[in-house]
Amino acid sequence: MPEWWEPLLTRLELAEAADFTRLPTPEAAGRESAVLILLGEESPDSGPDVLMLQRAHTLRNHAGQPAFPGGACDPGDADVAATALREAAEEVGLDPTSVEVVTHLPTLWIPVSDFLVTPVLAWWHTPHPVRPVDLAEVARVERVPVSELVDPDNRLRVRSPSGWIGPAFRVREMLVWGFTAGVLSTLLEMAGWSVPWPIDRVEGLPDSGNAPVR
Repeated sequence: MPEWWEPLLTRLELAEAADFTRLPTPEAAGRESAVLILLGEESPDSGPDVLMLQRAHTLRNHAGQPAFPGGACDPGDADVAATALREAAEEVGLDPTSVEVVTHLPTLWIPVSDFLVTPVLAWWHTPHPVRPVDLAEVARVERVPVSELVDPDNRLRVRSPSGWIGPAFRVREMLVWGFTAGVLSTLLEMAGWSVPWPIDRVEGLPDSGNAPVR
């Protein structure tokens, strides 16, 4: 694994749910789920990137939202890592043998959907082409370089109609916000990749972004 993994993994050894959210994780909530945070690199000199997808705009929930691959746990899944890899295979055609699961982040609660979500952090040691498997569910797939995520010009905060304010990224013609942006923002800080950015840049969510937070 590349050297850039070490600071992140060292910090994650002490990570708690409170590092990612102000909401305490209940012992019992709705359905368990998992997302795959897949880090890779195009070349040894390119630096890390993260695999993301954008959901179809015709979906009833989370329409048009960028997200990590993932979804609800099925009874046949051995663990949350199996869930994350299965969902990624179904959504973007990811070959599970090209991935090494590295660690799990703390389980986080999403009150809007009442889901308990475990982010699974993995290394994409053998990258291969990926694409939307079903355009009715996934509109596009992107490998987003960390260098673009930490660019101050691409960072902002967004305000929902309820008054909630959280981090966001504007990259690859996508507005990344909500659960996904919150996890990304924390990981960038933990890895030592983040650079100062104008936190006073606050915008309202566009109408298309008012779907429930994943």
